[in-house]
Amino acid sequence: MTRIVIVEDETDIASVVQDYLRHAGYETEHFTDGQSALESIVAAPPDLTLLDIMLPRLDGIEVLRRAREHTAHPIIMLTARIEEVDRLLGLELGADDYVCKPFSPRELVARVRAVLRRTAPGLAQGSASQSDAPGLVLDDVHWRASLEGTPLNLTRREFGLLQVLSRHPGRIFSRSRLLELAYDDTVDVTERAIDSHVKNLRRKLGSVTPEHDWIRSVYGVGFAWEVPG
Repeated sequence: MTRIVIVEDETDIASVVQDYLRHAGYETEHFTDGQSALESIVAAPPDLTLLDIMLPRLDGIEVLRRAREHTAHPIIMLTARIEEVDRLLGLELGADDYVCKPFSPRELVARVRAVLRRTAPGLAQGSASQSDAPGLVLDDVHWRASLEGTPLNLTRREFGLLQVLSRHPGRIFSRSRLLELAYDDTVDVTERAIDSHVKNLRRKLGSVTPEHDWIRSVYGVGFAWEVPG
């Protein structure tokens, strides 16, 4: 049975989440502080962790940071403030999704299913595909990309942007449209995060091909993928 760890110090919220997850067929384990949760996660990584940010003893961001030194299992962050999502995105610590409070328990279960589905090993073989950009290869299952044979080491958010832009060369995407296409459609992320990710993506692409700027900024509108002429 799929095992999910819930790290939440508000017992009323945790109890409801546990009930819904158990009803959906998942085994659950609950921790009320970050230190105890981290010790358990490192000793026996679950199939997925739901991790609140504001926790006693050790906050969720530090739990995520330390957990990622030992395990790559999917982690969904629970947060009460959209500003915390921006902070997490900026730190690039490797969270797989973000859910803002208050949330619907049914929606949370749906997000859990979606993350487990997309992070399940062995979903596809031979997933690498050539994009419409010369020399760019995308692995849609493992969120990996290479340019002219050089790995780009992208975050999942950066990979999503690259995936959308590179497969529609010349098309201008607004920030709001990129949020819809490159992120989970229910993730609460501000449009400001797009600019940060585009900047990082440009830097990584430019480290391989400094002679060409792959992403064109369209003032007041958004961004477009530029294929070398």
